[in-house]
Amino acid sequence: MKCSVAISAGLALVGFASAAPTSLEAREVKSAAQIIGEIAPNSLSCPNSKDVHDDCRTNVQAAPFFIKAFIDYGLKNYGQMAAVLALTSLESVDYKYKHNVNPGRPGQGTSNMQMIQFNQEYAASIPELKDQLAAIGTVDTPDKQNAVLALVKDDKYNFASGAWFLTKHCPESVNALKARGAQLDTAFQGYMQCIGVDIDAARQQKWNLAKTAFGL
Repeated sequence: MKCSVAISAGLALVGFASAAPTSLEAREVKSAAQIIGEIAPNSLSCPNSKDVHDDCRTNVQAAPFFIKAFIDYGLKNYGQMAAVLALTSLESVDYKYKHNVNPGRPGQGTSNMQMIQFNQEYAASIPELKDQLAAIGTVDTPDKQNAVLALVKDDKYNFASGAWFLTKHCPESVNALKARGAQLDTAFQGYMQCIGVDIDAARQQKWNLAKTAFGL
């Protein structure tokens, strides 16, 4: 018997489950943490090594921040959510890192590993960060670039960066990712083109995991 997917009671209350099938079939109810864990299996635990300890978050820790981000940025469709989670889980190595490790570019980071210019723009879009961003001044040194990144590394901003980028810089993908089947795959390709990356084997694997997790 076919199973459909609902995220969690919290998501359903704000209408996220409206994108799911509504037939009276057996329903496999998954929490947001479970879905994230299926897409990012290495997020089920954080290693003890100190080099990733400060950045690393588990699927359970990340879940409420992704839920809020999808609500705040109006991403209510499973395809949209799957695409953001596929991207961010790959870029952050299953949420182990909030900053670029290799080659270690100053200012690059958050869950979708966006470049400094986007972190600067992202910080400017958050009212409570505007004064701190202004205090940094011209972002013309590695220290200042890292200072900008530090503003958006807090979990509530870190896990919302992917949703922000999708809605701010890839508006055509926002609607396209509501599709199903082959059209959804085409929409994901367009989203990755907007991000500026090719779909290699690792990225395709993440996308496949995301679609499976959401029952797409």
